[in-house]
Amino acid sequence: MSLNDLPKPAIFAHRGASCYAPENTLAAFKLALQQGADGIELDAKLTSDGHVVVIHDQTVDRTTPHHGRVRDYRLNDLRKMDAGSHFDIAFKGEPIPSLDEVFRAVGQLTFINVELTNYASPLDELPQKVAELVRQYKLGQRVMFSSFNPIALIRIRRLIPEAPIGLLAFPGRKGALARSRIGGLLAYQSLHPEANDVSPGLVNRVQRGGGKVFVYTVNREEDMLRLFEMGVDGIFTDDPLLGQKAAQEFQRKTANSRREIKQ
Repeated sequence: MSLNDLPKPAIFAHRGASCYAPENTLAAFKLALQQGADGIELDAKLTSDGHVVVIHDQTVDRTTPHHGRVRDYRLNDLRKMDAGSHFDIAFKGEPIPSLDEVFRAVGQLTFINVELTNYASPLDELPQKVAELVRQYKLGQRVMFSSFNPIALIRIRRLIPEAPIGLLAFPGRKGALARSRIGGLLAYQSLHPEANDVSPGLVNRVQRGGGKVFVYTVNREEDMLRLFEMGVDGIFTDDPLLGQKAAQEFQRKTANSRREIKQ
């Protein structure tokens, strides 16, 4: 499955099915696939000993009982942390996964958006380490790389030119440049704006230039339907079940409208 094989609108499980399981864990990713997500989104960063782990924050404080920066821990120490109990005691002992584990578990089962989140250390070896794993598991056609940092996207493109890149745009005024034609100079395959910043004009301009628009993070059905009406290519949502329900409702309405026009 490649980016162009995804349905429209595509439903990406943001950090996995994170409404139903602890974010960025194997439990959340596997559940997302069971719930019919078209792809999963995850966050990658480096450990102190150069391994790639899947965790969103720069620290472990919010999602584990421990404290400190991810990049100050070794992989083995991070793997011993409980990343599930903060969500629900039923997930006690769910570990912080390595990207290697995620690729091994679901890499051949779905399309994966890997966000390069080395924002605190933008010149580290994250792109190289991620590229090595993508090559190892032969996933060059099954992954997309996204980041708020254009430098990370430029670096990963040099390493894996066949994989699409997605430029993340900060919300509001801070992301105006990324959403503008200047952002398009990066020659990205997709733009990832925040839901409140999406307009029909933005969608049309990006798509006319050959790109796609995937919107984050959309958790209300009315927002999903509004964005689908604008023609976005997909959304990132914590609730893939709701996303699939909204996509089916949108497709049903679209099919009914076409039938009425023909009549």
